[in-house]
Amino acid sequence: MKIGFDNEKYVRIQSEHIKERIAQFGDKLYLEFGGKLFDDYHASRVLPGFEPDSKLKMLMQLRDDAEIVIVISAVDIEKNKVRGDLGITYDEDVLRLREEFMRCGLMVSSVVITHFNGQQSAIAYRERLERMGIHVWYHYLIEGYPTKVDLICSADGFGKNEYVETQRPLVVVTAPGPGSGKMAVCLSQLYQENKRGVKAGYAKFETFPIWSIPLKHPVNVAYEAATADLNDVNMIDPFHLEAYGKTAVNYNRDVEIFPVLNALFEGIYGENPYKSPTDMGVNMIGFCISDDEVCCKASKDEIIRRFYDATNKMANGADNESEVSKIRLLFNQAKISTAFRRVTTAAYEKKIESGHTSAAIELEDGTIITSKSSPLLGCSAALLLNATKYLAGIDHEVKLISQSLIEPVQKTKTEYLGAKNPRLHTDEVLVALSVLSNDDENCRKALEQLPKLRDCQVHSTVMLSEVDRKIFKKLGCGLTCDPVKKK
Repeated sequence: MKIGFDNEKYVRIQSEHIKERIAQFGDKLYLEFGGKLFDDYHASRVLPGFEPDSKLKMLMQLRDDAEIVIVISAVDIEKNKVRGDLGITYDEDVLRLREEFMRCGLMVSSVVITHFNGQQSAIAYRERLERMGIHVWYHYLIEGYPTKVDLICSADGFGKNEYVETQRPLVVVTAPGPGSGKMAVCLSQLYQENKRGVKAGYAKFETFPIWSIPLKHPVNVAYEAATADLNDVNMIDPFHLEAYGKTAVNYNRDVEIFPVLNALFEGIYGENPYKSPTDMGVNMIGFCISDDEVCCKASKDEIIRRFYDATNKMANGADNESEVSKIRLLFNQAKISTAFRRVTTAAYEKKIESGHTSAAIELEDGTIITSKSSPLLGCSAALLLNATKYLAGIDHEVKLISQSLIEPVQKTKTEYLGAKNPRLHTDEVLVALSVLSNDDENCRKALEQLPKLRDCQVHSTVMLSEVDRKIFKKLGCGLTCDPVKKK
């Protein structure tokens, strides 16, 4: 994989910049952390070289000064809201996040339940956490938030919330997902700290859009594709342009809420230390792009990947036509089509040539390997065999798994387990290779090539099963599929 991002520089300058922001306010800084603190695979895809846990490593540079507050909405608890990427509920993810942070040596001081209005499920959740020795606080639903500034900045607004006791100069406020109320927690704490004579400040950490690169840069366009379901729109920050005469990129929600935030800051402090939404941010990621061309290509690949994700959801019955339409428009902005992705074209050509569902993978050296489905193997299973044989220097005509071994497995699948599809999946092929590897050197050599598939791009002309998708994810491949279901 070609590298386009200096991860070491990022960890260094980002932590230094946050230290400078803490010093700007004096006693304490509440840092609202948008997006994912770790497992940020979108960032690693569009900025090759960025490690999925880079932000966590950066925060670990500040571990002696930092503590973490995790926020969850009572509404999300009540609805059993699920994280789409992990398939677990938000309330369980709070515990997962806490455990991960503490495993890294970071202090997690408490959990705040926001939008609280007496929900029994939230009360039960608090009791559960307190039995585990976790400090929990309620922040109440405030009527008229965020527009009724006089009410919000009063004893009946922020003053009604429970004061979150913190110990360290940097308080990182994070959550399992969007809409949890992180910003409201930060602002409520500013109000409470101010009443107690503590000089506290607020800053916002959002990885995307990147404020210091052009509005239509493919990295920023890829962020719009990633949030097409939320209808976020990147835009020039008009407040920043007016205040400094300089162009900076932000997104619609931060720009729209800034006048309200300005009024809230004035209600708490008498003045706003920031002149624009961009001023509130501390993101230095744009200064760590080391090869713009590499990041542009990766971002265009990501836009296409998001398009296929959206069309696959639609094929499965999702009502997301607006999401698909928006990403189509982003294709025009990025001046691309699905043909920009070489594996997509290669898979189509193989399908036309063979008359069967097909797949393709682009290896690290740029070589394209293709496959087709057969009575014995699905196209994705065949692709793994073809790719590993090529990497191991094994002749394409060599059969790693004999038909006599595959047929009994197929019989078990169809006759005993009731499966309709007799073809072997990727996991079954890998198990077979593993079993054979003790006595067959070619199988052993093929298995040893699997790490070389990390970061390779894959495309299938049919929607793969959940099993196959998970295997490619574990291998670290960037998979896309045509929105066509298997017959």
